[in-house]
Amino acid sequence: MNIEGLPAIVTGGASGLGKATAKMLAESGAKVAILDLNEETGQAAAVELGGIYASVNVADDASVNAALDAAEQVHGVARILVNCAGIAPAIKTVGKENAPHPLDIYRKTIEVNLIGTFNMISKFASRAAAAEEIEGERGVIINTASVAAYDGQIGQAAYSSSKGGVVGMTLPVARDLAQHKIRVMTIAPGIFLTPMLEAFPQSVQDALGAQIPHPSRLGKPAEYAQLVESIIRNPMLNGETIRLDGAIRMAPR
Repeated sequence: MNIEGLPAIVTGGASGLGKATAKMLAESGAKVAILDLNEETGQAAAVELGGIYASVNVADDASVNAALDAAEQVHGVARILVNCAGIAPAIKTVGKENAPHPLDIYRKTIEVNLIGTFNMISKFASRAAAAEEIEGERGVIINTASVAAYDGQIGQAAYSSSKGGVVGMTLPVARDLAQHKIRVMTIAPGIFLTPMLEAFPQSVQDALGAQIPHPSRLGKPAEYAQLVESIIRNPMLNGETIRLDGAIRMAPR
């Protein structure tokens, strides 16, 4: 699918992998809508990239519908969806003084990362399914999982559960949407230089990068965006999760 001129939506598009993806799409000629909870950074990113911003809580029906309506009114029916919104708590199943993992935090992680991703997929696809075909397709959906879906570390029970769910639904959702000519793919990134890691001392960043077999460095958000671009442009990429991790397999901690 040719990106130029297509309406595109990026959740979590105000920073990190999402912003790098929004930048790539804008530079490729897409009409980009940045959906994010952080209004200040979201608005700034939209101005910087020449797109629009809409506030969204991906786990809330009304919020997602309102954000999609806002984007559609300006750009038309979206044909590209990249789901980057997510949270990453680090809590052990049994913590200090044998305290159990707080269920509300586990539930919220599932709601944002898994249910929120599916919520965006179903509502985006419902609109795209009614649109005209472009080059034999109606849309492309790209989700963000994590290597934690396969190699979850200590303290990642909630996060790994949510990302494992994203991986698990990729093929059945792709099969569901095949009749509508909408493709579904997932990327499982390894250790990337996101704003959270940028706050770490350089020595910590270097140590994390050294764990990656090759290249032995942190991934660049632009490299995630590069894979997004390849997926959009290649019509045979469908129903699969691609690890983008430099061959790392995460240790327990």
